[in-house]
Amino acid sequence: MRLGIVLGLLAAAFYGAADFCGGLATRRSPIFAVTVISQAVGLALLCAAVPFLHGHLTQSAALFGALGGLCGAIGLALLYHALSIGKMGVVSPITAVLAAALPVGIGVGRGEHFTVWEALGMAIALIAVVLISLSHEPDGRLEFSTTGVKEAIASGIVLGGFYTFLALAGKDAGVYPLLSARIASTLFLALAALVSRNSIVPLRASLPIIVLAGAIDMTANGLYLYAAYAGYLSVAAVLTSLYPASTVFLARAVLGERLAKIQKIGVALALAGVLLIAL
Repeated sequence: MRLGIVLGLLAAAFYGAADFCGGLATRRSPIFAVTVISQAVGLALLCAAVPFLHGHLTQSAALFGALGGLCGAIGLALLYHALSIGKMGVVSPITAVLAAALPVGIGVGRGEHFTVWEALGMAIALIAVVLISLSHEPDGRLEFSTTGVKEAIASGIVLGGFYTFLALAGKDAGVYPLLSARIASTLFLALAALVSRNSIVPLRASLPIIVLAGAIDMTANGLYLYAAYAGYLSVAAVLTSLYPASTVFLARAVLGERLAKIQKIGVALALAGVLLIAL
């Protein structure tokens, strides 16, 4: 279990950095250019690593991996879009809290039991989503929404499916569910770009950060998968959902983003809620 906690926290750090890079790149290049190229980069890296990793390609690994890949593709596109139009410090916590909800529910169904602290953490996380979604208009009116919040909510729900499907194939599958997922997500996004006639050609200046986002994201996926293998699915998903901490830190350090006071409280509660769930 201790190994699972360490891997989950590392996955969170890498996911947060990947989201920051992806969101930043999407502000400069078409969203499909960012998602297709970053997914393809991750797929190439994983294919190079597979011969050196243990695991068996089973029917469940291929099926659950593909389903997870479809969820991941849709969730990633929604997340990058939300990050490109909204505040990273708002989008990331909302997505994280909701993405953890489905794996936690599945974990309960599989016999994983929660303590009072974990239940309290989930309640705090829900309150945090409301606070994070509050913003003041220039005229002083309080508005229950911010740009990118709707996309962040949808992304969180769909990404919960990604976390769940990826971990259901069984420990013996190794990284093959992740390989199946990345093949499915890359093909789906490329096909979606073709059908919608959206460009997958990025600005040259954005290409390095897109490649970096793909490499970091694949590393995060691998860390999460092994965290789920090493312990409870629910614990791995919740610990991984701490990734907004690194996204918010990078957004503040690099972009100088500032949040309203009530949103700062919401972000703090979101992170506190996830921490309580992980205790």
